[in-house]
Amino acid sequence: MTTLPLTASVLGQPVCYKTEYDPSLLFPIPRQTKRDEIGLTADLPFMGADIWNAYELSWLNARGKPQVAIAMFIVSADTPNIIESKSFKLYLNSYNQTRLASHEQLVAQLRADVSAAVGGHVQVQLTLPDDFGALSMGEMAGELLDRLDIDVDSYTPNPDLLRVDGTETVTQTYLSHLLKSNCLVTGQPDWATVQIHYVGAAINAEGLLRYLIGFRNHNEFHEQCVERIFVDIMRHCQPMKLSVYARYTRRGGLDINPWRTNFSVGGLPPNLRHARQ
Repeated sequence: MTTLPLTASVLGQPVCYKTEYDPSLLFPIPRQTKRDEIGLTADLPFMGADIWNAYELSWLNARGKPQVAIAMFIVSADTPNIIESKSFKLYLNSYNQTRLASHEQLVAQLRADVSAAVGGHVQVQLTLPDDFGALSMGEMAGELLDRLDIDVDSYTPNPDLLRVDGTETVTQTYLSHLLKSNCLVTGQPDWATVQIHYVGAAINAEGLLRYLIGFRNHNEFHEQCVERIFVDIMRHCQPMKLSVYARYTRRGGLDINPWRTNFSVGGLPPNLRHARQ
């Protein structure tokens, strides 16, 4: 799929909602443009995925009766593109008056279209109404940085705030609910909880919290913010192992949850919706 400049997207523009299937609504954005800014080449220092949850998904069955489901999309971090979230919402809404023979047909169509847009295989899983009751919520584990009583006077990311205390190797997981960034185009706020798990010299907790709060006036997409956090921590604190996982609150019925790690064991983190999602 050919990618266009971000100015050609529907982001920040008035649109007419289409209610019949239209895969051309998906707007891919190359990952590499922002990765160049933080010095990432094709040899990525992490693996990972972007976990999307779509709560406003509906279509018609073969007899015209509306159906609903919750969809989860797992997009590998090594795909060349992300999808602009407003275009994703418009694409999903284009199913509202679309008749499909089965939910299996829907899954196949979603997988094919989103895979084509991101440039790689995408996993798609539907949760149907009969299984809604089995869904659970949960908060990420970790030592909460937000309890630290600190002064803050900078609201742009400053990696120089990141440092280690000593040389002893520790295993630590930190958590903060104070990550806020802004849409790269519209400036609308994006709110997240972020979990940082590492093995290495102890990262100074106050400096880490100030660094995370520094994203408050920063304009970048969710996936780009998480990769910036990962790269900054690796460069300034040099842990042996690092994982950064952010759960962003939903907008337009979608939440995006990027995860980047260089741990060689373990699978995807839990896709548990937390209280603010």
